[in-house]
Amino acid sequence: MYLVCGEALFDFFSEEDASGQASRVNYKAIAGGSPFNVAVGLRRLGIESALLGGVSNDFLGQRLLQVLKDEGVSQQFLLEFAAPTTLAMVAVGANGSPQYSFRGEGCADRQLTLEHLPTLGDEVRGVHIGSFSLVVQPIGDTLLSLVKRESGKRLISLDPNVRLNPQPDIQLWRERVAELVKHADLIKVSDEDLHLLYPDQSPESVLQGWLQHRCQLVFLTRGGDGASVFSRQHGSWSQPAVKVVMADTVGAGDTFQAALIAWLTEQQLDSIDGLQQLTRAQIDSMLGFAIRAAALTCSKTGPDLPYRQQLG
Repeated sequence: MYLVCGEALFDFFSEEDASGQASRVNYKAIAGGSPFNVAVGLRRLGIESALLGGVSNDFLGQRLLQVLKDEGVSQQFLLEFAAPTTLAMVAVGANGSPQYSFRGEGCADRQLTLEHLPTLGDEVRGVHIGSFSLVVQPIGDTLLSLVKRESGKRLISLDPNVRLNPQPDIQLWRERVAELVKHADLIKVSDEDLHLLYPDQSPESVLQGWLQHRCQLVFLTRGGDGASVFSRQHGSWSQPAVKVVMADTVGAGDTFQAALIAWLTEQQLDSIDGLQQLTRAQIDSMLGFAIRAAALTCSKTGPDLPYRQQLG
């Protein structure tokens, strides 16, 4: 089982209103949140997963729980709180890239504290963290403590997935990412995130710095330009994107992340030792698998992550 930690929320996508009245705005609400998507994505790829986080006891929170149940994601690490569900208002640009605006202050997914941290058994092969749950409180400090506790015991993966709307202090993001990078074995990051975090540094210099800690592999996604991998043992190289008819990129990064973990699990290499044993050819296969999976998500509207049988 892979334990994914962080927020579960609803994405609200604006839709055209046929009446043309300014007083009316139509929305389509879709369950999401980066960690939520990764947990669902893992199950769709055939990997056991659980979500650690807070959900609301309100109507939307119960819908999130139902989605997780329907998808087969374990709910044993979820906690219910009498607080609202976070809402993310999403506007999709002409290139398919989403812009987010969050309504999340005081919401259920932020309420996780140290007393809520579970003891993990051997069935939990790895822990994944990412997105704004890293930097909003109290869950941010709680997840940092979890990562420090579990680092070296089981595989730790990280996707910063920077979202400045819920936490606009970029220096806080830098400090938290720098701390987490010391404990992660596998990191996935987008070129957009790197530019936000370190606008005056080249991606290569930042990622090589990350490899000086525990990390064995860093994957850098570049949208339509494909993705690159930086390996401590085998150097760096890239693969092009798979061409698709673009709907939007919502959930593409989460799909990429889930596919990396799924590939490792399928190959029985989902461990610290397994990651260190990877050959260049295996890493290249892993990269290609994640690119193909992300491309499928880009061909559909919203975070509709692919199933294992769709990837051959």
